[in-house]
Amino acid sequence: MSEPMSRPMPMETDAFEPVGEAHSPFMTVFLALVRDRFALTGLILVGVLLVVSIIAPWIVPQNPYDLAELDILDGRLPPGSKSFTGMIFILGTDDQGRDLFSAILYGLRTSLVVGASSAAIALVLGAAAGLISAYAGGRTDAVIMRIVDMQLSFPAILIALILLAILGQGIDKIILALVVTQWAYYARTVRGSALVERRRSYVDAVICLALPKSRIIFSHILPNCLPPLIVVATMRLAYAIMLEATLSFLGIGLPVTEPSLGLLISNGFEYLLSGDYWISLFPGLALLVLVVGINLIGDGLRDILNPRHQG
Repeated sequence: MSEPMSRPMPMETDAFEPVGEAHSPFMTVFLALVRDRFALTGLILVGVLLVVSIIAPWIVPQNPYDLAELDILDGRLPPGSKSFTGMIFILGTDDQGRDLFSAILYGLRTSLVVGASSAAIALVLGAAAGLISAYAGGRTDAVIMRIVDMQLSFPAILIALILLAILGQGIDKIILALVVTQWAYYARTVRGSALVERRRSYVDAVICLALPKSRIIFSHILPNCLPPLIVVATMRLAYAIMLEATLSFLGIGLPVTEPSLGLLISNGFEYLLSGDYWISLFPGLALLVLVVGINLIGDGLRDILNPRHQG
């Protein structure tokens, strides 16, 4: 008799052997940004400016918003000068006697708050309009996109100038103006991505399940539209900060009691040819570093989230 065939012994496995470390999508993107030296540079620049602007009240020698702390006799002092009270102005002062180091850090807070708030509100409104336009189609799509085309045909700064001329100065007014000038970019971006996702089979499957339209749009289509939306949001954040600085430079943005980077640059513009270069130079450098850092992050996100660059 032939011997019965023996079964192959099962492979022994170690139950504690790691099978690979899994990361969330956001952590995966962050790690990819860290590996990109240009994006990492942007993260460091923006991170440092964000931290110092948050802790500004505890590290600056003067509150630039408090007019009682300003002395006109300290006006236009060069970097490294000392006031009559012994305070050292490491970056000098402006024509009002305001310490530029303190004003720049407070101005960074204002620029970041205005830019981030307006970009976030415009993103929500524009994404909702783009999703509704792509999903509804027909006359709804035509009406929404004609409004978007009409707005994008005008320069953003022109729309902002008209709105602020009507509404007046103030943080809330300039945020509203920036939202009105930016939402159309998000709407067009989301609509293009949503139209592609609308034709995919998984959308037809969830429609057959008779799910509510709002759930289909915001729970199934929107998550797949996030990569291009995140890239556009990063770029528009930098643009919002620049537009706020431009409006403040022109004197119709924020009031003089709440100095932003644009207003600080404007204060020293008339003194550039007289030798008092520092009044505009240092706020301009701070604005430049902030915008370049955000753009570096945006470029890194574009390369990471674009499928054509993955491989």
